[in-house]
Amino acid sequence: MNIETQLRNKLQEISEILEVETDQNKEVGVLSGISGVALFQFYYSRFTEDDTHADKGVETITKTIELINNGFSYPTFCAGISGACWALEILKEEEFIELDDDFLSSELDSYLLEAMRADIKIAYFDFLHGAIGYGYYFLKRYQNAASEASKKIYKTYLDELITALKKTSKENEQGVWWQSVLDKEKGIVGCNLGLSHGISSTVNFLARIAVYDEFYEDVIELVQKTAYYILSYKTNDTTLTAMYPNWIVENNKTDDPSRLAWCYGDLGIGISLLKAAEVLKDTRLYNEAINTLKHSTKRRNLDEAGVKDAGICHGAYGILHMYTYLYKKTKEDVFKEASDFWMQQALDIGVHDDGYAGYKVWRGVETEKWISEVNLLEGVAGIGLTMLSYMTPLQTKWDESLLIG
Repeated sequence: MNIETQLRNKLQEISEILEVETDQNKEVGVLSGISGVALFQFYYSRFTEDDTHADKGVETITKTIELINNGFSYPTFCAGISGACWALEILKEEEFIELDDDFLSSELDSYLLEAMRADIKIAYFDFLHGAIGYGYYFLKRYQNAASEASKKIYKTYLDELITALKKTSKENEQGVWWQSVLDKEKGIVGCNLGLSHGISSTVNFLARIAVYDEFYEDVIELVQKTAYYILSYKTNDTTLTAMYPNWIVENNKTDDPSRLAWCYGDLGIGISLLKAAEVLKDTRLYNEAINTLKHSTKRRNLDEAGVKDAGICHGAYGILHMYTYLYKKTKEDVFKEASDFWMQQALDIGVHDDGYAGYKVWRGVETEKWISEVNLLEGVAGIGLTMLSYMTPLQTKWDESLLIG
């Protein structure tokens, strides 16, 4: 059986599983909630040219809105309201659904603004769970605003976040960075370089803002200094598998090598530096990012790379999707070959008879158990979306939820 047939069979399995199991998920966010499931259903409908899957997507997104209207109040991008509202914007952009510009109440935006301000007060700029996540939703609303009045409102929200980032940033000879808690139990603080929770997401977010003339002068220096802070910790030792550490503590690299994954390591760092290089028009930074990403393609041992399961966050499908994206973007064959390699590894991992389409997530740190998940970040909705992107020649918008597109 060739890979395309295997993928089509898996996609059908995933679609059928999501019809039955999505109700078990009580969160609404795009990454860990049901709005991410709706993204799969709409994209799968387009792929198969079968409107019944879009009908399922409508049901899922309707339930998302009903949960919010019935009192769901958790606000974050990953699990909560800002992520669900962001997903609605992507569905609009992709012309899967039609919504008026004011389909969300002003009270809902006010609630999310207050949530962002609460995280700003404690300098919690986490993408998945903190202030950057709210800012990412407000940026999407700014991009899609139908009136200048609406655009102006969202600009003031973003300006507030930018001001806070400037105020809380730290600067040394390497550049600009932000301090965060690295190990709460041990009381370790420092700089987190990861895409999921660290300054790679911050520079990625700021680079997306900098493409707009209204913001450019205000953020471009921050983009440049943050990117070069990260770059200063790149190793010159090409015998090492990972070019960057996970953390910086007291201006020193941590000894632990970073994994190959979306959440931490060279892939997320490289893609974020690539985003910064493009807005800065910085050839040196662009080449450094591409070299890091190419170097990462040499990592083929799953144990060494830290790959245990399949999901996007820290598993094989996240790796293959980043290489798929990079090949479509650069047309460099090294990324196509890496994407194909990890596609096969990802299929081979689907061996759980009691899992969803053969897949489970390893909860090693939390419970030492394998569990089944439907969501985008770790579950089969994200696995299915990754398969769809692999099989189609064009870039899609869903992966903007991961700061990739």
